[in-house]
This record gives sequence, C-alpha cells and structure tokens, in this order.
Amino acid sequence: MAHPNIFKQPIHLGLGATAVPQSELTGMKWYEDYAKRVADDGAEGRLVMAYAFTEDWDVWEMHPKGDEAVICLAGGMTLHQEMADGGKASVTLSAGDYAVNPPGCWHTADIDGEATALFITAGMGTEHRPR
Repeated sequence: MAHPNIFKQPIHLGLGATAVPQSELTGMKWYEDYAKRVADDGAEGRLVMAYAFTEDWDVWEMHPKGDEAVICLAGGMTLHQEMADGGKASVTLSAGDYAVNPPGCWHTADIDGEATALFITAGMGTEHRPR
C-alpha cells in the first residue's frame, strides 16, 4: 500500500488531535470542497501541505481566522506581508527558516530559482486577490 504524499495529498489536523488524510489536491475547487468537509472544526482546524515552486506567486492570500506557518524546506523564497494594521514586511527564507503569517495578513512570495515549502494553515475563510 502506498503512503500518502504531502505534495499531492494534504492532511487536516482537526479537533480531538486528529490527523485526517485528504483527497488528492486537484485545483481551486478542491479547497472549496475541503472547507465544507472540515467546517465543523472551525478556526481550530489546520491544513498541512507542501509545494515545490519555480515561479513567483501570482496572487496574494489571507487567512482571517488564525496563523499560518510557512516553513522553507529547500531553496529560497521572499515572503511579502501586508499586516492587518497596515504594516509591511518582507522576510527572506532559506532551508530550515520559517515565518508566521498572522490572522488578516495578506501575503505573497517571490521564489529564488526554486523553493520547497511546508504550510500549516488556519484555512477557514481564506481569501485571494490578484497580485
């Protein structure tokens, strides 16, 4: 039996210290379906997923209900943040470095060639806007 792969199949950390493998990530509709599946966990649920990037992000995103941890596993990336209070920051991450996007923080990233990152996200109510 094959083990789930975090790059293809995220995991949900839910109430009661549960860890529930999710279906394979297939696109933006997947996120809508995920939100419905885990709605009962509210703001305490966390989506854990990893991505390998070769291009800068083309959107900003924001998670209004909780912190998001961004952990750079390989390569390098610069995370740009617009805080809920109007402050701005740019944080350059290398392998092993992490940053936290607080609730209400709009964020995007520039990729330094290639980068791999792990995300632990309070995804309830996530919003996107063009970059």
